[in-house]
Amino acid sequence: MGHLITLAVAQLNQWALDFEGNCERIIESIRIAKEKGATFRVGPELEICGYGCNDHFLESDTYLHSWEVLAKIMKSEEAQNILIDIGMPVVHKDVKYNCRVFFYNKKILLIRPKLHLANDGNYREARWFTPWTKYRTVEEHSLPRMIREITEQTTVPFGDGVIATIDTVIGTELCEELFTPNSPHIGMSLDGVEIFSNSSCSHHELRKLNKRLDLIRSATQKCGGVYLYSNQKGCDGERLYYDGSSLIAINGDVIAQGTQFSLNDIEVITSTIDIEDVRAYRGASHSRGVQAANSPSYPRCYVDFCLSQDGPISSYINLKPTKPIETRIYSAEEEISLGPACWLWDYLRRSKSGGFFLPLSGGIDSCSTALIVYSMCNLVVEAAKNNNTQVIKDCRVIIGEPNSDYIPTDPREFSNRIFHTCYMRTKNSGEETRSRAKELAEKIGCYHLDVNIDTIVAAFLSLFLLITGKTPQFKVFGGTFTENQALQNIQARIRMVLAYMLAQLLLWCRGKPGSLLVLGSANVDECLRGYLTKYDCSSADLNPIGGISKKDLRGYIKFMGQKYNMPLLNSFLDAPPTAELEPLTENHVQKDEVDMGMTYDELSTFGRKRKIEKCGPYSMFSKLVQEMGDRLKPTEIAEKVKRFFFYYSINRHKQTVITPSLHCESYSPDDNRFDLRPFLYNARWTWQFRKIDETAALIEKQKEE
Repeated sequence: MGHLITLAVAQLNQWALDFEGNCERIIESIRIAKEKGATFRVGPELEICGYGCNDHFLESDTYLHSWEVLAKIMKSEEAQNILIDIGMPVVHKDVKYNCRVFFYNKKILLIRPKLHLANDGNYREARWFTPWTKYRTVEEHSLPRMIREITEQTTVPFGDGVIATIDTVIGTELCEELFTPNSPHIGMSLDGVEIFSNSSCSHHELRKLNKRLDLIRSATQKCGGVYLYSNQKGCDGERLYYDGSSLIAINGDVIAQGTQFSLNDIEVITSTIDIEDVRAYRGASHSRGVQAANSPSYPRCYVDFCLSQDGPISSYINLKPTKPIETRIYSAEEEISLGPACWLWDYLRRSKSGGFFLPLSGGIDSCSTALIVYSMCNLVVEAAKNNNTQVIKDCRVIIGEPNSDYIPTDPREFSNRIFHTCYMRTKNSGEETRSRAKELAEKIGCYHLDVNIDTIVAAFLSLFLLITGKTPQFKVFGGTFTENQALQNIQARIRMVLAYMLAQLLLWCRGKPGSLLVLGSANVDECLRGYLTKYDCSSADLNPIGGISKKDLRGYIKFMGQKYNMPLLNSFLDAPPTAELEPLTENHVQKDEVDMGMTYDELSTFGRKRKIEKCGPYSMFSKLVQEMGDRLKPTEIAEKVKRFFFYYSINRHKQTVITPSLHCESYSPDDNRFDLRPFLYNARWTWQFRKIDETAALIEKQKEE
């Protein structure tokens, strides 16, 4: 008896620089943790200021306000008689660090800076912070006056130390440190640390959660111990969605998991563990004992406090250790239906906009975007049914009725209030796409318009004739490639202008306040290839599918058809992808894959080779010869690779102005954060292409011999 400990992990929907809101959510999470009987609470990385502050971390205000928020939390009634691990940036000796602050009853026990920074892909921590490289070393940190008045401390330990309570030892590693080969938990475990906290801001990516789960399981399976993983959730102001899934694990078993996708701003998961289970697990390994006996020590910061239950047996006789659980892993289709929907909801409510506007073309991409908004509406209704007061309050503000008693009860009804679509047809549009757009809009309940823009196109061509005395023609009528592209682009760009006009005025037309956010529908493969018109309907305020492949979108539409009983979605899947910007004739129907000169599946393959496997033109060709050589000649593969890199390079400039999209895919070509490349290339790639041609010819010659 007396060895049971209840531990709490908070996953919070924090917002960069929202110090007021962040503070309220932190304090509420502490209250919930105590209410559930926890004696130790862990929160997400940089939770006080929000992880996505970016270059605001270079400003002194961010550090000042973080200390002010910490002071308010430490003084709060909720923060008494519980050990707290909280995240904030700290300046130590004029150097900026990403830190965890451990405190108990208005006393700071340790400030622990991050040892290994996340500095790849979507992350640029080394731009703002410095890693702490004095391993197993602590120094004295001088506290600001506002904190001294509360703690009555002048200095506190700062560095790579651990917390020693009366009954156990706690260590921490921050996010990236779990992913490094020589993770801190290894050395800490050998020095007797039994509980590990990990505060993280790990973003959602399709099919990524397994990796995180495997790392946490293996950490405690090999080293023994309790692992508390706290991850942020929601959109904190950027292209990322932090997907929660906080965990508590012991000796290789997961015993608690937070939700991965939900509209709850605050979620606290708790588990009760028997610390003796850790000691028994470790004691069964002789080799571990030999290594531990020779392990260097970590500086210990002592606190006169027991995490385990104390007092009469009757006070904890019914307390039992939490049993292992099966972790929840969503399919990629489920992830697409939930992650982008949660991201859109956060953006909508925090931007104070009145809803969304989407140019609905009747194709797979805009259909996917529409279904994601409908999925969002379903999540909102479900949250309202569960009496989520924050969601209900946000709904009332969004629809322009903040003081009403409105509660969303039907996703179609709520969709009609906040979601607006428009089919913008020309004489090149087909009746099939028009019909599909109308039927989909009716099924999901959105406010739908159908307009003909031929008169606007004709007005532009008349003006061009007046200016130049010339009239361009489509290629099917004898026009050149240049004429054909210009005629397609003017249709696409008119749609963008009309979309923004409707987005600004539709709510006014309906007698409602505010304006709408324009949604785009260019998938990750089209962005990679540049198969979109610059400043057309791909130019929007947000693009929820900009990080998702065409292949995954097809799977998602099939999934949504089954989930919501929408047989009409099969017609979207059966129709060949087309831009419908060229005239329909008996001998010509425009098709995306024909226009691109490559299939969407090939684009996905090229994208993964280019980004994930770090292939330039020649190494991509070399790999594809091995993978495709059984069905294609080396010279055929060479032509495909060269065609891809040619169009990729001449269209790379489009990525500099691409609509912000939710990051979902590891081969995203997003120029603004994830994929930093030139946008002016020598599109002939003379040296590289010559090397490919020489190698292809040599391989074929050897095969002939």
